[in-house]
Amino acid sequence: MSARWPTEGIAFGGDYNPEQWPEEVWQEDVALMREAGVNLVSVGIFSWGELEPEEGVYRFEWLDRVLDLLHENGIGVDLATPSAAPPVWLHLKHPEMLPVDADGLRYTQGSRESWCPSSPVLREHALRIARVLAERYGQHPAVRMWHVSNELACHNGRCWCDVSAAAFRDWLRTRYSDDVDALNLAWGTAFWGQRYASFDQVLPPRRTTTIPNPGQRLDFERFSSDAFVDHLAAEAAVLREVTPHLPVTTNYMVMGEFHQLDYAATTPLVDLVSNDHYLWAADPDGWAELAFSADRVRGLAGGEPWLVMEHSTSAVNWQPRNLAKGPGQLLRNSLQHVARGADGALFFQWRQSRAGAEKYHSGMVPHAGRDSALFRDVVDLGATLGRLAEVRGSVVERARVALLWDTQAWWAAELEAHPTVDVRYLDQARRLHRALLDAGVAVDVLPATAPLDGYEVVLVPTLYLAPDGLSDRLEAVAARGGQVVVTYFSGMVDEHDRVLLGGYPGAFRDLLGVRGEELAPLPDGGRVTLDDGSVGEVWSERMTVPDAEVVASFADGPSAGFPAVTRRDVGDGAAWYVATRLDPASTSALLGTVLAAAGVDPLVPDVPAGVEVVRRVGDGAAWLFAINHTDDDARIDASGTDLVAGGVHDGGATVPAHGVLVLRQDR
Repeated sequence: MSARWPTEGIAFGGDYNPEQWPEEVWQEDVALMREAGVNLVSVGIFSWGELEPEEGVYRFEWLDRVLDLLHENGIGVDLATPSAAPPVWLHLKHPEMLPVDADGLRYTQGSRESWCPSSPVLREHALRIARVLAERYGQHPAVRMWHVSNELACHNGRCWCDVSAAAFRDWLRTRYSDDVDALNLAWGTAFWGQRYASFDQVLPPRRTTTIPNPGQRLDFERFSSDAFVDHLAAEAAVLREVTPHLPVTTNYMVMGEFHQLDYAATTPLVDLVSNDHYLWAADPDGWAELAFSADRVRGLAGGEPWLVMEHSTSAVNWQPRNLAKGPGQLLRNSLQHVARGADGALFFQWRQSRAGAEKYHSGMVPHAGRDSALFRDVVDLGATLGRLAEVRGSVVERARVALLWDTQAWWAAELEAHPTVDVRYLDQARRLHRALLDAGVAVDVLPATAPLDGYEVVLVPTLYLAPDGLSDRLEAVAARGGQVVVTYFSGMVDEHDRVLLGGYPGAFRDLLGVRGEELAPLPDGGRVTLDDGSVGEVWSERMTVPDAEVVASFADGPSAGFPAVTRRDVGDGAAWYVATRLDPASTSALLGTVLAAAGVDPLVPDVPAGVEVVRRVGDGAAWLFAINHTDDDARIDASGTDLVAGGVHDGGATVPAHGVLVLRQDR
């Protein structure tokens, strides 16, 4: 990734859709943008039908005027390629480009992102319009960056059509070196008589009578993700050919349960990482999920600054209930992202729509207009980000703790016919992250293939399918004095979802010094007690410990008497195994022991629960962000100059209830 950045200070703005409004509104838009301190807007994301109402007939005059107007007012543009919303004429002319579901039903046009990622028709037209836009606007002084498509794979992530089937077969031929016997071995097709005589017989895993082949399902997930990666690469290549001076990005959706795209495969294709994040409003601890997701994005960005391309000023329309944000929440959520490495806070969208599917989604300018509390909060946020301009280009201070995650492991972990439906891939990762958050301990959330040099604690939660060589890299961490913690349902299978034989957890068995013989998950809502007083949920197993110390055993439940938590000395460090999902209090207690063994301390001592602290560092200075999600003022042991409210704090500082401090400190 490149260090090119589209704004001088922290980027602030959002999706701007002037085509939704009469032209006389545009002048008011830019006046309000200047009032709010907006310096970057995303334009043209869903504008293909406006730009090309008929094939080969272009209407660019309105976009010319918009870009000129924004430039005249000092507002930069993140210009989109419009492949997220192909025009109606293209769908009508080529209905075969519409996606097909697993039941064989073809979708119709009428929404967004309604195309098959393997469609050569869509690819041809998307690259054509991208080239036309690049040639026309690549030298326009307002354009600072390219925005490829929108939220790739999040809404049309899988297609089971005949075009996809043919592309899947080609993908498989490459993956298995044109050897169908290798495919049969990988998928275990001897089970249920599924053997293939040639690749031509293979179909996508469409709806079938009972459980589909898990190896086939996993490879289809990989193929489908790769199709979108290829699309991103193709559009980015056109843009770089025509406008090599402009950075290229695309907006991820690292949040909640979205995992259709393996984002780690896309980071080499973008110049800066961008993410869309929407708080799940009904979750009272949604701020903790935001922190986890932001840390994941920073890990994808390799620790470099990244951009929040979209979040919401208040309500999100696609959730079951459009819950408005509370006092101070707009500021807190925005600065959470900035604290965790974002050099920009953009929104969907600038002006709340009057019509269409997202008209009740909040905007920077709400339906009530300029004279509204929400717009005043937007103006205040813009002013705050202006005062934080010096933070841009700094990075989050490297943590001493790493938490590993992997999209392919996520796909594999949630396939059908597993020991229990209650194991969800992110549950354990989020619980560990929350325990660190509450303890005030910084953590880098990294792709499982990332380097582990320098980390003193490495957490490996539910990594069902482990990347090759990870066990050796974890052993090296422990050998040099680090602490490694692996949890249940990790290292179970190889890359084809075939069980690693000889005892669980196969990939990590030697590292951990344990040998699981039988899995014994708990009934719905079941809990077990450990002999040290800890409480476990969801999972237990029956294992022996040929080369490890038993730290705690199951006192009751289906694995009573068997080890539950183990520790094996490795060099100057240790490798731990946790054979159940510890409840929050027990998770915190175990992590406390592990952190103490590694000598890892909180960033700021004795931070109250519900207050998060993060430090960014630059040349000669550091900035401590303290964000209070509670109803009470909170005292922290930190000093510095507050860039949010002003003033100097010496010998401690108070973070107001629902408020934020950003303290400039000496490096």
